[in-house]
Amino acid sequence: MLVRAGEAEILGDPPNTMKLLADATTTGGLVSAIRSKIGKGVDGPPPHYHHDAAEIFYVIDGGLHVLTGDRIVTIAAGDFLLVPPRTPHAFSTPAHTGVDMLIVKPGAERFDYFRLGDRVRRGQAKPQEILASQDLYDNHFHDSPIWRRFLDGTGEDRLLALPPNDGTSRNG
Repeated sequence: MLVRAGEAEILGDPPNTMKLLADATTTGGLVSAIRSKIGKGVDGPPPHYHHDAAEIFYVIDGGLHVLTGDRIVTIAAGDFLLVPPRTPHAFSTPAHTGVDMLIVKPGAERFDYFRLGDRVRRGQAKPQEILASQDLYDNHFHDSPIWRRFLDGTGEDRLLALPPNDGTSRNG
C-alpha cells in the first residue's frame, strides 16, 4: 500500500491538523496511521484507553506531554513511545512548542472516529456521539486525577523525562 502525501485526507485547520494515512480497512486490518500537527499549548483528547490496541507515538518535530498509565512523560523530536492496550493515556503540547507526530495503532479502525471528532469540532455533530461510539472505536474515556492535576499546574511532580531547557512547568 502506498499513500502519496498529496492524496491523504486532512482534517482540522492549521495549526491543528490530522493527515489520515492508512486505516485498518485499507491495510487488511493491519494498522491505522495518522500524521498529526498540533499547535503550542493545546490539550489533545481527554484520558482514554483502548481495550485491544496499542498506540504508538513518534515525534517528528516539537514536543508532547503524554499521560501513560499513572505517569506523565515529555517526548521530543525523534522519541518513540508505545502505550500498551488498556493503559490510560492523554496528551497535550507544551506552551513553548507544538508537535508534528506520527500516531500508529496496530489493527485499529480509526478514520471514522477522527472524522466524527472533526464533525464535532465544526458543530456538525454533538459530543455525545463520541461518548456513544466508545465501544465501536475501542476508545474508552477514563478519569485521571494525575492528568487533571498536571493540566491545572499542581501535578508537575509526576512529569518525567523532560527535554533540556523545558523546566517543570506546563506553562513553559
